[in-house]
Amino acid sequence: MGFGLDLPLEALDRARFSRDPRFDGRFVVAVLSTHIYCRPICPVPFATSVRYYATAVEAEAAGYRPCLRCRPEAAPGSPAWRGTSATVSRALRLIDEGALDQGSVSTLAARVGIGARHLNRLITEQVGAAPLAIAQTRRLHFAKLLLSDTAMSITDIALASGYGSVRRFNDAFKASYKRAPREIRGRRRPGEAANQITLRLAYRPPFDWTETLAFLAREAVPGVERVAGGAYARAAPGVDGPVLVEITDVPASHALTMQVRDAGPPDLSALAATARRVFDLAADPARITCAFQDDALLGPLVRARPGLRLLGVWSAFEAIVRAVLEDGADGWRLTAARLAERFGARVDGEGSGLTRLFPRPEDLAFADLEAVGLDPARSDTLRRVARAVLDGTLKLNDAAERVMHTLAGMPGFGAARAQWVGLRGYDEPDAFPSDSLRQRAEAWRPWRGYAFFHLLAAAREGAASQTPGPGGLSGPFVRRLDPVRQAG
Repeated sequence: MGFGLDLPLEALDRARFSRDPRFDGRFVVAVLSTHIYCRPICPVPFATSVRYYATAVEAEAAGYRPCLRCRPEAAPGSPAWRGTSATVSRALRLIDEGALDQGSVSTLAARVGIGARHLNRLITEQVGAAPLAIAQTRRLHFAKLLLSDTAMSITDIALASGYGSVRRFNDAFKASYKRAPREIRGRRRPGEAANQITLRLAYRPPFDWTETLAFLAREAVPGVERVAGGAYARAAPGVDGPVLVEITDVPASHALTMQVRDAGPPDLSALAATARRVFDLAADPARITCAFQDDALLGPLVRARPGLRLLGVWSAFEAIVRAVLEDGADGWRLTAARLAERFGARVDGEGSGLTRLFPRPEDLAFADLEAVGLDPARSDTLRRVARAVLDGTLKLNDAAERVMHTLAGMPGFGAARAQWVGLRGYDEPDAFPSDSLRQRAEAWRPWRGYAFFHLLAAAREGAASQTPGPGGLSGPFVRRLDPVRQAG
């Protein structure tokens, strides 16, 4: 068996033969006779002589190449990386965002505050492959996804995947897939506009899309986001200007589809990584349900909503601004909309109702925020945070724990609000943005964030007061649970 697997051999065999999609992305199956590795849902009958690896990176490091039938590049993100240390988790997040596409391991190591050799050792020990191997697999998988699902040119795919030249891309692709990119590229989808790219982002079922849309609709900032017609849409920043993103669910395929308009090739990888984080597509619902099933308070809630996810915010700075605006202020969404209208970049939304980008730190650092209806205290807090980002006091690409610690110590912010930023801005599964039930929540680690979302969903539905178990969910508890009312 490979590095980092937490299931016994018998369970891996059962999962492989059942082709259960809930295990998709949790491990890969390497066939010894063909030297090909597959997803556990691969439709091709497996040979009897196989080896299991926790990630595709490990399988490739061992000399196996990806299956062209089941397409490992389209699998959900690996939850194996959830259990790594804070330093490694941050490095992996930066790699996923393209930190090694142009930069070096030394530069990456400096960003996480350790030496290059130490980072190599930590990642190899905890993940089973070196940083450059992880980046290489990420680039190849994303390139294969674009080849199969889009009509982009080979040159644009090479650029979007982080390769400096088409020649480097061709050489790397042939070495891994034993074929040239042009030999396996897909066909253009009927009706696909020239300025539009559609990507499939896989997840492990179940996925509660109804609750997802309901939550996002309550949180949507007019002009920046829209929830309508079973889809979530927003304006997002790109390298050469604003892009439009629309995301819908395709439950039969266990995937979300992401349509991106007006994006350049360098935008695509970062947009896909952000969408995976915002919709928590690396989650393993079966593992989370198992962790809570015997808890008197949470057991009934996870059984009622097994597909609930940690729903994030598009950027960490946006999460910070939202946390400040939501702090007990009725109508905060309209205030946020006025903030975007006054200080955010203009967007040509092509009749979509998306007209503005969410403001950046440089837009708010010295802005007259009182002019959009913010009180002086919140205005000062927002300006202070924005300036801290600009002067480097607050490093948004730092580990979630460090960002939360820095925020909690800033005047006007507070610990609960900082935890809310960790939960929604960094997909931190153990963040718990409430002082209520904090001692009780110790039993829910390392999934306290999921517990919090389940409690919020139950409270909003009005079933909370009837939920049995320690602590209860009475009206006062619901008010205390609300992270907005705990921020002070």
